[in-house]
Amino acid sequence: MKKIVVADDSSTARMVTRRCLEIIGFAGSKFIQAEDGSQVLKILKEEEVDFVVSDLNMPVMDGLEMLQQIKSDPKSNLPILIVSSLINEAKKRELISQGAFGVLEKPISPNKLARGLKSFLPVNE
Repeated sequence: MKKIVVADDSSTARMVTRRCLEIIGFAGSKFIQAEDGSQVLKILKEEEVDFVVSDLNMPVMDGLEMLQQIKSDPKSNLPILIVSSLINEAKKRELISQGAFGVLEKPISPNKLARGLKSFLPVNE
């Protein structure tokens, strides 16, 4: 069973992201929700997770600061997918250079998530 952290300050956005993940093959996963990057860091100290899907713009600690803190550990190979409604090519390059696994523009859809997470998708036989 995959463990997936879904981080967004909007409970509706977390619900939509989770539903999209379920649709693309992660229905049996354990979903751990966070409202900001600081909550994600706390979760990561307590749980081994497979990947994080995080909003960029959140209060307390945004997605970029969270990404930088996680990736400051040279042993961290945790895939982090950043989603945001405020993405341009420069911001996308910055996030990738900081260690983001991928960057997707909101609104999230099952197809966008499937493209962004293709290497994690369960194989349906």
